[in-house]
Amino acid sequence: MTATTSGPAPLGGLRPLLAEIGDAKRVRTAGAPGSLAEQAFARSWARLLAGEDAGTVALSETAAAVARARLAGVDAAVLAAAGLSADEAQAVLRRAFDEVAGALDGGLAGRLRAALPGLRGAGAPPPLAVALNAQPRAGATAPGKPRVVVEPPESHGDHCFTVAVYATLLAPLMGADPVVPFLVGLAHHLHNVVLPDAGFAGEVLLGDQLDRVIGTLEERELTALPAPLAARLREVLLLRGDAVAPESQAFHAADVLDRVLQVHHHARAAAFTAGQALDDLELVHAGPVQAFHLDVLAAAGL
Repeated sequence: MTATTSGPAPLGGLRPLLAEIGDAKRVRTAGAPGSLAEQAFARSWARLLAGEDAGTVALSETAAAVARARLAGVDAAVLAAAGLSADEAQAVLRRAFDEVAGALDGGLAGRLRAALPGLRGAGAPPPLAVALNAQPRAGATAPGKPRVVVEPPESHGDHCFTVAVYATLLAPLMGADPVVPFLVGLAHHLHNVVLPDAGFAGEVLLGDQLDRVIGTLEERELTALPAPLAARLREVLLLRGDAVAPESQAFHAADVLDRVLQVHHHARAAAFTAGQALDDLELVHAGPVQAFHLDVLAAAGL
């Protein structure tokens, strides 16, 4: 990592926000299929295929992901349906953004905050986004060892969108352009449109054929895209090959952080207790009926 990271402190400060953003993989709404991350992944691809500027897509989708850390599925469209004006809705979104954005680079935070109104709806997602949202990830696997199956599995859409957002937020630490690593994150698993995920263990078994399999299937998807977009993605996807360029570092840092934070999520979920919900999170929260609720729980032995 470059000297601009100043050691682990900046990354350590960002980690709680990254974990909250990653939870969008596990939050759903009634208005659309898939997790919030999958919805954003599909929308990002639809916007790019419609010819929208990649920088506008990257910044507005990342800004929305930051606000979503606290608002979940409450977005501008929901707020408009509830009767708020555009200005009132943006004020709500900006309050959510500001509540969690303290760890972000100041310059990037300003650009993202200004981009919040730029999030817009899009048409139907392309087949590749639909497929990647349906394609489960293998999770942690190792050669010669049985797979550890953890439910529910995340999808490739979950992972790719989360890596894209993380890479954008990490870009200033590496001195990188935030748009390029967003695109790399969004597109780095195109081969899994066709290739089911067998994890690292499966990659080892593919052996010398691995690069050819990935290259053939990735090019299959790129060829189906509009020529200018395909050319841009071919260019930025070359950055996966090492961690030398700042944009490469932002992508690879985001990729490994998402993989490990996903494992931490499953470990945390497995260890969650009712006591934490009742005591730490105040499941029975203050209000006019709190005393009654506590009496009911005591009578039920809970």
